Amino acid sequence: MGDWQNFDNRAVIGKALRLRREIDDFEARWPTPAKREETLPSFSWTQLERQLVDLAATPAQADMARHLVSATRKLAPFKPPEMVLREILCLTWVLLDENFRPDADLGEGSAQMS
Repeated sequence: MGDWQNFDNRAVIGKALRLRREIDDFEARWPTPAKREETLPSFSWTQLERQLVDLAATPAQADMARHLVSATRKLAPFKPPEMVLREILCLTWVLLDENFRPDADLGEGSAQMS
């Protein structure tokens, strides 16, 4: 059992280090502005999820929105606000893309691309 616990600990540490590198890379590319700027209106994660579900191009994407918002919310406290904003914008792009097919068979798409 000790080996599994060590493996789990290494996996968690590896994930934390990857997240730290992502944040460091983001902050190097997009440093926090020195002067205070006007901020966005605040809204809740529930409101964000509700709007993304409503905007989603397909029922499958609407269902996916719930999971994506949940995953984003869980890591948001550890990231710079602008990084979270970027992730929300990316989620929105995926959910509005009518050609994005999360339910499509990957084997079919591969065959069509050949």
